[in-house]
Amino acid sequence: MTTSIDSALPAAAATGKVVDKQERRYVRLRNVIAFAVYAFILVPTLIVIPISFGGSGELTFPPRVWSLELYGQLFSSSSWMGPILQSLKVAGLTMIVSVLIGVPASYGLVRFDFPGKRLVMLLLMSPILVPVIVISLGLYLYLSRLHLVGTTAGLVVSHVAYVTPFMMMTVMAGVKKLDPALEFATTIMGANRRTVFFKVVLPQLRPSIFAGALFAFLVSFDEVVIAWFLTSPTTTTLPVKMYSSIQWDISPVIAAVSALLTMLSLVFCCVSVFLQPAAAESSH
Repeated sequence: MTTSIDSALPAAAATGKVVDKQERRYVRLRNVIAFAVYAFILVPTLIVIPISFGGSGELTFPPRVWSLELYGQLFSSSSWMGPILQSLKVAGLTMIVSVLIGVPASYGLVRFDFPGKRLVMLLLMSPILVPVIVISLGLYLYLSRLHLVGTTAGLVVSHVAYVTPFMMMTVMAGVKKLDPALEFATTIMGANRRTVFFKVVLPQLRPSIFAGALFAFLVSFDEVVIAWFLTSPTTTTLPVKMYSSIQWDISPVIAAVSALLTMLSLVFCCVSVFLQPAAAESSH
């Protein structure tokens, strides 16, 4: 009996080594595939950055001449600065309104139960589920009756309806991490619901709100389909201008714009990653 056990141990060890080798090969293959996918996605984006430092009359990689001419043309051209300022205004207003709507709505949906809660949740999250082209057509037909097509107000309202669900997802995740006992203890000590919300809940949700606000700003700033339906020549946003430039008049300045948008997205992503530990600490 002892002899059979002793002979089985080396076989089991050998089998374990084979399994470990297979797992290491699988992990190595998985990492290579993941790296290849990320490279396929990121390399075209990163190529735009050196192209933006080329000459004013070319879109080549690598640039034959290194200069800042494209950036100079960008910041001195009213045809580009107008859409940039319009996009910043629309994205800023959209961010503020979405925060004012999304934060109370997120807190109420997480903390309270009421009849029709699932239906309300479905309606609020429907812009994420419905194709954006369908949303754009519906907004165009609706806002045209209100004479808001081609106005900044109409574009802000449309973007608020589109980006608020994305903002709420971030805030709702933060609310779920909060300890309800703190709110209950504050209520026992005599605080009303408004005081609990502003003095206890909001300070803990600050990182989640800030991350959601950044996300709402970036989604609104980059949105092109809804803006294509609703903008006019005087309210053209930057993504619409870029799309029109590619379709009708390929200007090398678009490389500088793309590089700036890439850096803006990278900064926002870094800030969001930086806020995640802060959100975790504030919830404990």
